[in-house]
Amino acid sequence: MPDAENEEAIAEAVRTGVDAIEVPDELVVEPSRAEKSVLARVREMTVAERIKLALRGNREARTLLLRDPNRMIRRFVLENPRINDDEIVVLARNRTADDEILRAVAESREWTENYQVRLALVTNPKTPVVLALRFLGGLRERDVRLLAKSKNVPATIANQAKRIVLRKAGP
Repeated sequence: MPDAENEEAIAEAVRTGVDAIEVPDELVVEPSRAEKSVLARVREMTVAERIKLALRGNREARTLLLRDPNRMIRRFVLENPRINDDEIVVLARNRTADDEILRAVAESREWTENYQVRLALVTNPKTPVVLALRFLGGLRERDVRLLAKSKNVPATIANQAKRIVLRKAGP
């Protein structure tokens, strides 16, 4: 085990460039702009560049931009023609998504045709209650029963789910 004097000698040799220690170049050389991660490149972009990326970007870029601090950028991601139902389901399930994005998803007839999107919106506590209630009646009985017992949804949603279960059970 090297002692402090030996470590200082190694450090001095590295500083002066007389060492023979081999380290992989990719760990030493700063990456060029092309080699930087998508996150690093997005952080360096102007608002105009991020808007264009939101409207045209690939899946990885869209995922990053959905967490952008600028609300308009997040909104433009939803307008990307390549965004698909799977991404919308993940977004609707995301408990950190803001209510404005969830509202935009809920108001889209195209996306709410998908049952998984409707279920995700109802189970997400950040979804505005009025919108969640709109989709509650169209859920499968099994899912409504689970919502009636759930502690992870607003009380209004759970209570309405209980009413639906009791109404279907009969007198």
